[in-house]
Amino acid sequence: MDMAVDPVVPNGRSDGGDPPDSAPAAAITPQSPNRMNSQLAESLKLEHQLLRVPLEHLKKTMRSNHRTVEKEVTSVLSSVVAEAASSQQDISKEAAVHHLSSLVSRLQGLKRKLEEGSKQESLQVQRCRARLDHLDVASVGDWGDTRLKRILVDYLLRLSYYDSAIKLAQISGIQDLVDIDVFIDAKKVIDALQNKEVGPALAWCAENKSRLKKSKSKFEFQLRLQEFIEMVRADNILCAITYARKYLAPWGATHMKELQRVMATLAFKSNTECLTYKVLFEPKQWDHLVELFRQEFCKLYGMILEPLLHIFLQAGLSALKTPFCYEEDCTKDDPLSQESFRKLALPLPFSKQHHSKLVCYITKELMDTENPPLVLPNGYVYSTKALEDMSKKNHGKITCPRTGYVCNFTDLVKAYIS
Repeated sequence: MDMAVDPVVPNGRSDGGDPPDSAPAAAITPQSPNRMNSQLAESLKLEHQLLRVPLEHLKKTMRSNHRTVEKEVTSVLSSVVAEAASSQQDISKEAAVHHLSSLVSRLQGLKRKLEEGSKQESLQVQRCRARLDHLDVASVGDWGDTRLKRILVDYLLRLSYYDSAIKLAQISGIQDLVDIDVFIDAKKVIDALQNKEVGPALAWCAENKSRLKKSKSKFEFQLRLQEFIEMVRADNILCAITYARKYLAPWGATHMKELQRVMATLAFKSNTECLTYKVLFEPKQWDHLVELFRQEFCKLYGMILEPLLHIFLQAGLSALKTPFCYEEDCTKDDPLSQESFRKLALPLPFSKQHHSKLVCYITKELMDTENPPLVLPNGYVYSTKALEDMSKKNHGKITCPRTGYVCNFTDLVKAYIS
């Protein structure tokens, strides 16, 4: 008696199958140029941060240079005005020469700063141009290999493997296509927070104050809270109260509840057992600040929060994820048998399979017309080749390797994939 079996894949490996012999020729002909260009355009949408980061870095450098020039020029002009006002009084020749020499020295210092700033701007413009040229030759030659190396460098930088990232970029010659200097600047803040120091983070907030205010960031507020908590932990109550009046009070209009909760630590102290306040003194608060900084850092430079490597891996895992991948007997050949890949694929839906390939649990070989599947009376399916070999070795007896069920070879039923 023949028996039809739904295309359920015993080991989760289903990739759509090979096209049947009767498939129309159009299904296997090369893709048209228009379709390839469309796919390339979709792929390049993920390259947003490749151009956005150097552009944002350039804008930040230009703003910084502009502030420096404005500050120095204003100071020099004020000195000149003050000198002109005092010129009505008698001053010695030596004093006048000294004053003019001081002004010249300051202007020369300003010139050096401008030259250094101009070099930084030129370097960032060069990076923007290099990345445009890189995207202009997309899908040509070894462009895909270069892209993979870029993605790996980005992944290493996000995981704080800076030395490895720098070495890979140097060996591959892609320094202009990666953002090492931007991540190195962020490293200083992250290292300080991990050492329980908020100084560099506060300096970063001051440097990017306007951008953070526009995005309604709470990062500086959280830093101030943590600094206050550390004063309470050290029993510097008077310093903590003075600090709160100066730095925390301005946030009262928008964060009153959080301020009230933190101010209550003045009474509960660091050894409190009340969970509402005890959590404020736990070391994980510093880890929260590091994570919050990473989010603000990515937002500031227009980066995506997830590494590009994760996005590309999830795209592949979405085609492989099936319910069987999470069972104990999932084959080790399946990427989703690894815990790291399972975690990465957790938010993804199960793939929808229209055509399946059955792989034998015993031999790991494909079951097709040359090696058709056979169904045991207990419902499990294995390949003909595997069961024939087992039958020859056991005098016509078949033992299900997953349940231990024993039957005769003559009890098996041929299955057809519908």
